[in-house]
Amino acid sequence: MNLLNREFIQLIRDKSLNKDLVRGHFGLEKENVRVDKEGKLALTPHPKAFGSKTENPYIQTDFSESQIEMITPTFDSLDEAYCFMEALQDIVSLELNEHGEYLWTSSNPPMLPKEKEIPIAQMNDPIADEYRSELADKYGRKRQLLSGIHYNFSFDEHFLRKLHKVERRSEDFKTFKDAIYFRVARNLLRYRWLLIYLTGASPVFDKTYIEKCVALGQSEDDRSYYFPNMNSLRNSVCGYRNEKPLMVSFDSTLDYVHDLHELIQRNELLSVKEFYSPVRMKTAKGIDPLKELVEDGVAYLELRFIDLNPLYKIGMSIDTMRLIHLFLIFMLLKKDEPFGIEDQKMADLNHDQLIMEGIRSRFHDAVDRPITMEEMALACIDEMQEMLRLLFPNVEEFLPILYGEKQKILNPELSFASKVKAEIHESSYVTYHLDKAKQYAEQSIRNGYGFAGYEDLELSTQLLLKAAVKRGIKFDLLDRDENFVRLSHRDHQEYVKQATKTSLDSYSTVLIMENKIVTKAVLSQYDIRVPSGEAFRSLDDAMSTYEAYRGKPIVIKPKSTNFGLGITIFNRDFSREDMHKAFELAFQHDRTVLLEEFITGKEYRFLVMGDEVVGILHRVPANVIGDGIHTIEQLVHEKNKDPLRGRGYKTPLEKIQVGEAEEMFLKNHCKGWSDIPQKGEVVYLRENSNISTGGDSIDFTDDIPDNYKRIAIQSAIAAGATICGVDMMIDDIHVDAMESNYCIIEINFNPAIHIHCYPYTGKNRNANEKVLDLLFG
Repeated sequence: MNLLNREFIQLIRDKSLNKDLVRGHFGLEKENVRVDKEGKLALTPHPKAFGSKTENPYIQTDFSESQIEMITPTFDSLDEAYCFMEALQDIVSLELNEHGEYLWTSSNPPMLPKEKEIPIAQMNDPIADEYRSELADKYGRKRQLLSGIHYNFSFDEHFLRKLHKVERRSEDFKTFKDAIYFRVARNLLRYRWLLIYLTGASPVFDKTYIEKCVALGQSEDDRSYYFPNMNSLRNSVCGYRNEKPLMVSFDSTLDYVHDLHELIQRNELLSVKEFYSPVRMKTAKGIDPLKELVEDGVAYLELRFIDLNPLYKIGMSIDTMRLIHLFLIFMLLKKDEPFGIEDQKMADLNHDQLIMEGIRSRFHDAVDRPITMEEMALACIDEMQEMLRLLFPNVEEFLPILYGEKQKILNPELSFASKVKAEIHESSYVTYHLDKAKQYAEQSIRNGYGFAGYEDLELSTQLLLKAAVKRGIKFDLLDRDENFVRLSHRDHQEYVKQATKTSLDSYSTVLIMENKIVTKAVLSQYDIRVPSGEAFRSLDDAMSTYEAYRGKPIVIKPKSTNFGLGITIFNRDFSREDMHKAFELAFQHDRTVLLEEFITGKEYRFLVMGDEVVGILHRVPANVIGDGIHTIEQLVHEKNKDPLRGRGYKTPLEKIQVGEAEEMFLKNHCKGWSDIPQKGEVVYLRENSNISTGGDSIDFTDDIPDNYKRIAIQSAIAAGATICGVDMMIDDIHVDAMESNYCIIEINFNPAIHIHCYPYTGKNRNANEKVLDLLFG
């Protein structure tokens, strides 16, 4: 069977357009209904945490108040679109978990109440509210709860322009581009039955669904219903389609727009949005689609027939996304054939026959060939393989995907729908999907601190971006390496670096906090206690004080430092050599080094934002607990295996270092790496308690008296800081603050917020949300 336009393929090869051909722009839109812990439709309102139902570009409400729609931006790669959808799933699941709700994993609805009890989304827009009410009257509320994935695709603009040039067409580029998309759409509509077979995953439905569909179905447990060969209820006559077949020309933009106008004028469609074609032509703005199609042309194709697949967390696998991309390229390179009214009817017939009779039923076409759908499907896969060989003779990256799809055709029991149906058979429709929903929610909770696809960013930045997405604030990564982002909401823009470097703090404020000498002077002016000490600009001058400080508890640190870098603490006797090493280490980080008195008590990090202490942590220095068997070094390696520990501030906790500073500390306590501590013995590896050097974070926000919090806020005010970390030593938190029982040892600009969101022990203080509150109100 010869389906490919080989002349067209040869042209693409000859003009070296094959690499451009596989480039594209991708986006996903996914609908899920919310359910309670029993698998019943959640009747609660759309969560307020997601902000405006219409203005949030990422998380919206669909037909029902109980139906969430997640929308990715447009990306240049499938992997980016996939990861962003996973991030959206995590964000939504974490919020729903707070209220005991889950994202339902099937395209088919969960246990439903009576029709009138299904809440229609209230959009605070009379036109939008009336449209939803009309849909409810026309199709029924239960049918509107069918959910799925919309796969949005456009070819790379440079590829289309090059192709326009080499084909030497007489029409302008817009007309040429539209013709390309309509060509793909025509072929896609003709062969959509194959993708429905390969992606269908909604074979079973609950008895609370539409009565006439339940009456026609079969059941083994009087709860879970199905049709013998159906792989996608959503794509069936019981699914998401117009009241009757609507024939719209896909020959050209003008014909397409004209026919849709006619349907709306005849009141067969409420609006263009009600045209439930499996494939739709989309514009960039989408405000007035028909007018924009005429003026601006087609921006991308929207595939609307993809089921939610409960076998995968986000409802789709990355391989399925790649398969669809390959199929779209195949539809471009396939021979173009007429697609008139009769051809559309034939395509609809094949669609319905696949749904009701399966892959081994007859394939219908204009020449009435005696061929089964299975044979036609295998021919398509073979032609796709041939397409890849012609375009990329040395690349076999996609061939395993096509091999897997061929096995699903040859062995229907390997299809997604068959697997889902078999697994449901072991329990029930509701139990199976509810278990999946809980499983995926648990995965989102375990990975809750990260932003899928952005794991290379500092964790504080990841958390800020997740909070922005949740409330509908757009973001752009301006400099990925520097964690520099632009946040936009309506007409308001903010530039943020590393989550807490914002326009809220002036440059002079940052310099004050960065310079420990200036910090002490500023705080002293406000009668805030700081440690005494002196500064040195040379190693010789510093070492000349050895005898004066010998035997006294001291701290040696760079004048300007953060994250505990270059700090050494001596709270016992130390040798001249020890002091020399400490000063050498500090001078590596600054030309001026401070020697200060060691302040007794425990250290607490106060995160000040505006006029509020958002969180307080006691940071326990890097440590291990002995088991009487392993050495200190072995215990460190074991503790570092915790998935919450990593490097570079991309995880809630940092790995414990095995370096010179740790070795010196152990030596000062008469220990070494090869020592085996007793069972239960706590061995500290550093005096300073920074999380960045492997420390543990313990939340004390609710345990510290308010007068200490007021001192922290006053310290921030003294430095003119809106966002800062105030490090305070406190003798006893059960005693109110007095002049002698506390001391501010540092004020830090750019404080890490992730340690307050995900402490080692304690609750999330939502510091990322507080940053956005300050920036956007």
